[in-house]
Amino acid sequence: MSSSTSGPADRHAAPAPPVTPAPPVTTAPPVTTAPRGGAGPHPVPAQAGTGQGLRTLVVGAGSAGSALVRDLVRTPEFGLRPVGVLDDDPAKIGTALPAENHAVPVLGPLRDLTDLALAHRAQVVALAIPGLPHRTVRRLATAAAAAGASVRYLPSFLAALRREVVGSDMRTLDVNKLIGRHEVHVASPDVRSVIAGRRVLVTGAGGSIGGELCRQVHAFGPSALYMLDHDESNLHRLQLEIWGEALLTDDSLVIADIRDRPRIQQIFRDLRPEVVFHAAAHKHLPLLERHPSEAVKSNVLGTDRLVEAALATGVERFVLISTDKAADPTSVLGASKRLAELIVQANARDARNLGTGVFSAVRFGNVLGSRGSLLSVLAEQMRSGGPVTVTHPDVTRFFMTIEEAVGLVLEAGRMARGGEVFVLDMGEPVRIVDLVRNFARQVSLDVDDVEIRFTGLRAGEKLNEALFSEGEERLPTDHPRIFATAAARGTGPDDLAGGLTGLYRAADGNDDEEVRRRLTTLLPGYRTPEPAVPALAAPYPDGF
Repeated sequence: MSSSTSGPADRHAAPAPPVTPAPPVTTAPPVTTAPRGGAGPHPVPAQAGTGQGLRTLVVGAGSAGSALVRDLVRTPEFGLRPVGVLDDDPAKIGTALPAENHAVPVLGPLRDLTDLALAHRAQVVALAIPGLPHRTVRRLATAAAAAGASVRYLPSFLAALRREVVGSDMRTLDVNKLIGRHEVHVASPDVRSVIAGRRVLVTGAGGSIGGELCRQVHAFGPSALYMLDHDESNLHRLQLEIWGEALLTDDSLVIADIRDRPRIQQIFRDLRPEVVFHAAAHKHLPLLERHPSEAVKSNVLGTDRLVEAALATGVERFVLISTDKAADPTSVLGASKRLAELIVQANARDARNLGTGVFSAVRFGNVLGSRGSLLSVLAEQMRSGGPVTVTHPDVTRFFMTIEEAVGLVLEAGRMARGGEVFVLDMGEPVRIVDLVRNFARQVSLDVDDVEIRFTGLRAGEKLNEALFSEGEERLPTDHPRIFATAAARGTGPDDLAGGLTGLYRAADGNDDEEVRRRLTTLLPGYRTPEPAVPALAAPYPDGF
């Protein structure tokens, strides 16, 4: 069965050999193992790295590094727990930095960052060497990402060294307080097994999620990384960030519209990607309520075109990025992404039967740090001195960091067996009002001086989001904080392909009312909201 209007021969023209399942997560090697090229084994002292917080390697055993280690141990509220230090000075390797009643060992040189981060299960790498050249910072960030660790750094070393406490510079915001839980270290080193040496395509690469995906994928050593977007300026910027130069003379940048079927088919035939991460989409809820035909063209038809081309060329792994708004959708955004999930799930069955590949999806909550996210809007509204706009005093949302979001995508690519929708356990939903007040405190504003203007829920918005639909079962995975749900009978239309044909015809004719009617027909339980959307005088975040 095919969700597109093409025949079976078109969809399976070049099947790939069966996909070998990725190996299960393995226990990290003992921390006493000497890294490649290191100075020998340096066991971690018994008292080092105790307590709560993300396991952290500090790069630099000089004055800044020593002060940082001291402050992180002294102040666990920073959320970083130092388990080792790296330095290129041979005289320091094998020694330990004192910090309160702890001793944090200097493990080895900077060139062994990836090996040491893997051996010590590091979740964060903190750069604490004054005056590091940008090229070196990029190299260290890539090495950290290859071990599944995120990077943090002191923004102003000279200013920090002039003060007694430097650890407070490690964070502009305490993300844990904003999202109401501890940040989850999602991506495992085993992600390398599905990326290293393979040709990887990322759609929507110019966006914040797509761009971060490209940076992380690049660190895992693909044989080729293709970055696809319709915005040439964003692609130029992304290549400059990843490679340090952007000559625009190779095949890594691909300008294309995912709705353009002949173009997408040509790209897949020519580049033969083996792994595809599909991040391209329209995502702004109120705009898509006004322009539902455009939501269908990009989020539904675009996904269908990509899945069709992936099946025809034998893609090994295909991961769709969806949204929690797809669970029991009440908006055009949620409905369009739910249909995208159903397309992936329907074709996952075909792929599994033919042994041609693994197709799955992930659902995100609201991502802090993404382009147009709540934090960027809050900062702009507070900077301008205007009121902060919130829809409703009791509105709640699930939040995740951009590191968690990208880690979820990579882990989904590793764990998928076909047809699953993966969801990160994001704890309890957070009241937007509480997040606004916590944000104000952390940027040193008096909460009483922050005016909040309630605008009312807009068409399609929920007061409270859900991660799973009422009829979906939450299934465990081999990651303790990631759950999945598989396609169940009765959750989609009996004739998905036939229903999509009519939906695409309505969208192509820009018949918005017919698009709404067909969305209602295709998705049992979905009802189109009232189309009237109040105008807002101030910038407003997406879907909050």
